[in-house]
Amino acid sequence: MDRYGAMKIFVKVAECESLAEAARTLFMSASAVTRSITYLEEQIGTRLFVRTTRALKITEAGARYLQDCRRILADIEASESAAAAAFSTPSGKLTVTAPALFGQLYVLPILLDFLQQHRRVVGHALLTNRVTDLVAEEIDVAVRIGHLPDSDYRAMLVGSVRSIVCGSPSYFAAHGVPETPSDLLGHNVIAVDDVWRPQDWAFTNPGQTVTVSPRLLCSTDEAAVAATMAGWGLTKIMVYKIASPLVEGRLQPVLSEFEGPPLPIHALIPEGRHMSAKVKLFLEMLVERLRHNAALN
Repeated sequence: MDRYGAMKIFVKVAECESLAEAARTLFMSASAVTRSITYLEEQIGTRLFVRTTRALKITEAGARYLQDCRRILADIEASESAAAAAFSTPSGKLTVTAPALFGQLYVLPILLDFLQQHRRVVGHALLTNRVTDLVAEEIDVAVRIGHLPDSDYRAMLVGSVRSIVCGSPSYFAAHGVPETPSDLLGHNVIAVDDVWRPQDWAFTNPGQTVTVSPRLLCSTDEAAVAATMAGWGLTKIMVYKIASPLVEGRLQPVLSEFEGPPLPIHALIPEGRHMSAKVKLFLEMLVERLRHNAALN
């Protein structure tokens, strides 16, 4: 039996969570689908699904094998596309992910320009603040802010972004302006996080870390910025998130001489894959545009 074909059937069964539904989707008989799954289980030496009369549930081993199958099938598809000269004509779905606000401000305009130039490409902008899995979620290009852990991704540095401490003019008029990082301990601090806990704010001139205890915890950057502009306290935030309030004077930076180093911005793609035309050309446009954006350098 064809192992490649069996893997494709296995992935479809896992997605449908039903042998019968997968068979209908693949225009196959239910018995042929069942034989294919049985063949894989015999080859691997473990069960991929637990079958009952009412349900089909993937096993823990099956879930791990599913990830590997998706990666292998994607690699085969990319190789076949290369052999078919698909690398010369951008086409198909292009999935790009980035942090929500950064993606909206900087990545989405690039994607829109790319789609305008390449009419056969369909774009998917996955703008989210959660960490995505490029392989499991079939993402073509990702933009990440911050220092990267070791991974199987190929990373290209495209810029950097500063984090600053800021407050509103009304807050400074009422509470004074902190002159050193340690002065923050006497101010209302607004933080963004999921849980209540002290936060370490790093400064580098001189090298110093101040552990602040937030008096207001917000689940989103937008809420923290709104509270800061309302004059309630000070927050530390990436500059691109408050560009307009800074220009308009509704927020003012403080402790600039103690500011820590900027955070790197990287464009990522899965390592070791052939790049289709759509990914190659979009990545080139993305890197070029971000590297020449004055706000990110």
